[in-house]
Amino acid sequence: MGALIKWEKKDVIRTVGFKGLCHLLKGCFSSSAREKAHRRRVIAGWTLESKKGLCLLISSFRTSILSLCGIYHRYGDSHCSPCQRVIVHLLLFSSLLSFTNPTPSPTQDEQSQIISRFQEYLRINTSQPSPNYKKSTQFILSLAESLSLETQVIEFVQGKPLVILKWPGSDLFLPSILLNSHTDVVPSERSKWDYHPFGAHIDENGNIFARGSQDMKCVGMQYMEAVRRLKASGFQPKRSLYLSFVPDEEIGGHDGLEKLAQSDVFKNMNVDIVLDEGLASPNENYRLFYGERMPWWLVIKATGAPGHGAKLYDNSAIENLFKSIESIRRFRASQFDLVKAGLKGEGEVISVNMAFLKAGTPSPTGFVMNLQPSEAEAGFDIRIPPTVNAEFLEKRIAEEWAPASRNMSFEGIMESVEKGEVTWRLLGLVLM
Repeated sequence: MGALIKWEKKDVIRTVGFKGLCHLLKGCFSSSAREKAHRRRVIAGWTLESKKGLCLLISSFRTSILSLCGIYHRYGDSHCSPCQRVIVHLLLFSSLLSFTNPTPSPTQDEQSQIISRFQEYLRINTSQPSPNYKKSTQFILSLAESLSLETQVIEFVQGKPLVILKWPGSDLFLPSILLNSHTDVVPSERSKWDYHPFGAHIDENGNIFARGSQDMKCVGMQYMEAVRRLKASGFQPKRSLYLSFVPDEEIGGHDGLEKLAQSDVFKNMNVDIVLDEGLASPNENYRLFYGERMPWWLVIKATGAPGHGAKLYDNSAIENLFKSIESIRRFRASQFDLVKAGLKGEGEVISVNMAFLKAGTPSPTGFVMNLQPSEAEAGFDIRIPPTVNAEFLEKRIAEEWAPASRNMSFEGIMESVEKGEVTWRLLGLVLM
């Protein structure tokens, strides 16, 4: 997912099953009365943060259905399961979303078509470093046309197409839902596979072997087939639903989703919640993690009167910033000592790492060396575990790291999701 993913996979993520994802989407499309009925089930005290304009980004809700149809090999994607289970979960997804109009069970022919479409997608070699984006884009657009979805193909970087599909809601003023997946996959060694990694072979047990069957073409097809079932049932969402198929996730996502998030295209989509990938499971048992560290990107700014480089001044901008950096360094060391001593895991402490320093007056040859600047800034990447009250840290920042008494100010790039918001309540329902 690149830069947008705000939940670090190596730490503590709470992952829910596919059924939970369905409940979440169903609630996002539901009436206010239904939302109120679930209000009492909201988790108390769960702290979530999000970027301005993004509202909420969750990476842990994939645990997808089609990933149950994954690969098995020591060097391939690591899970496999009967194709029939794919059909069952597609029906679950569709029926839960369209709670007022249950979708009819697919015929045997429809079931075969679902698997065939999945295989066709898997057979497109989109492995890095030379993914066949042209063919995958054509495939996605053909599916979108069959579903009468609005389409848009954007290349922020030439040769890396990003496909956006839209199912307009009945109320265009409501914030939308974005279901994201990536089209590229990691490389594969043919000699290490029992079957061709882009053959999408189905064995006698109904297991599909292919690179990307789990990470994450499965999820993209899950979205498409769920939309197909919903449309067939006559369901009409209140909120607009977007599906994004992004390139280059396996190499960082900088030219795809990252640039989308920075664009007016994303801003105009008015996205309220994004669902992406998480941890897969070969059965109905999902690994449960108790929380995730919340990112907070902090920028501290110090100001002071400018002066000649030969003079000594009290409370200069640089001096004040140095005091803050030293205070933060001591705090960081105290947290790191807990990890080094084995008293806490890395995901259980507040981590603070400096990301940038900015000061000085530019000159044609570099910087003016005999002038003390009037402003200085430092940026920090802070990660806060769910067991820590964020207000505690904000108080420390205001009083010790960037006190106004030293002509300092700070900006937190994240802001809280209000507990009264619809998506917050639905997340509480899903995570219970």
